[in-house]
Amino acid sequence: MTKISDFAHGSKVRKISKLRNVTIIDTDSGNFVIKKSHIDENILMYLKSRNFDYIPDIVENDEYVVTRFIDGINLSENQKVEDLIKLVSLLHSKTTYYSNVNVEKNEKIYKQLNDNINYLYSFYTDQIVLSESKVFMSPSELLFASNITKLYDLLDFSKRKLEKWHEIVSKKKRERNVVIHNNLGFDHFIRNSKPYLISWDKSKIDSPVFDLFKLYKNESDFDFNLFLNLYEKSYPLLEDEKLLLELLITIPDDISFLGSDYKRCQNINRIIEKCEFLPEASKQGEKKENK
Repeated sequence: MTKISDFAHGSKVRKISKLRNVTIIDTDSGNFVIKKSHIDENILMYLKSRNFDYIPDIVENDEYVVTRFIDGINLSENQKVEDLIKLVSLLHSKTTYYSNVNVEKNEKIYKQLNDNINYLYSFYTDQIVLSESKVFMSPSELLFASNITKLYDLLDFSKRKLEKWHEIVSKKKRERNVVIHNNLGFDHFIRNSKPYLISWDKSKIDSPVFDLFKLYKNESDFDFNLFLNLYEKSYPLLEDEKLLLELLITIPDDISFLGSDYKRCQNINRIIEKCEFLPEASKQGEKKENK
């Protein structure tokens, strides 16, 4: 492990503690956080060049990242959401640049999403045939069978959106890139005299969509639409970016039929909740377009 003397400059170590996957060193010259990871130096230089200084002071960045400890203040949930929104939109706006469209990357995204949709069609069909072949369905099988139409509708909706997204990006010449934190969540946000994003070891240059989707996955208990509306007040998404984010969110997950029937019902309910993202007006609009 990295030597404490490498960054503490002879300071007396008073206490060493663990918090999740980091080590906290309490010295008489301040507290430090040590994490076994590495942050891309090019990302750090780019953030500095764009005057984005809402990251902890980095003392060492080698096999281990050593940063000065930031003691956060308590915030209400609403204030925490609002502060995080503002900081993410600021990160994206300050680090925006445009480049030629990466055709290979977009084709890879298209293929992965298309393959996923096709797989889910087959998977759901196999499961419904198996469930309906039984004399008595279990509660989870009955729940799945009673909602299969919603799931098919969601896949149909996702398929149409995917084709529309692919059509748009196929015609584009330039695309927008930003620095994405790539692991957004409240665990990686601290508010002190100013807000900070911590844990930058997964950061990279990519579409802002992937930061938003990661936040959606990591923080499922708050209103994502509220977050997105506030985010777009400062940093509006482009048409293809909105479509891609909508796709990533609405394509349902695989349903696990393992474990207890109670657990299976929980898994199925979690997937069905995604159907609420598909408003009736959107479905009707899509039907009209296809006539």
